[in-house]
Amino acid sequence: MKKTEEQISYNMRQVKNKDSDIELLLRKELWQRGIRYRKNVRKIYGNPDIVFIGLKIAVFCDSEFWHGYNWEERKKDFKSNQDFWIPKIERNIERDKEVNEKLKSEGWIVIRFWGKEIKKETKRCADVIQVAIEERKNV
Repeated sequence: MKKTEEQISYNMRQVKNKDSDIELLLRKELWQRGIRYRKNVRKIYGNPDIVFIGLKIAVFCDSEFWHGYNWEERKKDFKSNQDFWIPKIERNIERDKEVNEKLKSEGWIVIRFWGKEIKKETKRCADVIQVAIEERKNV
């Protein structure tokens, strides 16, 4: 069944840009390990989802749709409004690269996880963060 523009617009307004399910899942795992963090820090370029300011570690939880997972294959899936969606998501992909480069040039460790990665392997994702924390503390 084809959705009306109003239905699509409503659905898009419901998309969260913070405290998404994947962020909450990863943050809960970190909290249970006693790992404390800041969330959605606006003063840090790119607005990382999880931040360890003193250690300069920025973590991003990227949803597959908005950040272009498997983009060369997925962009063929857009049947309507291609002139809007394809450039929008390609700009998001480009922005992610810009954020990574800028933060790394300022001495940050940048960690990015796909949403499905967090859902399937939450503990492994938390392990990656924990290792980065331990490495930074030992420097």
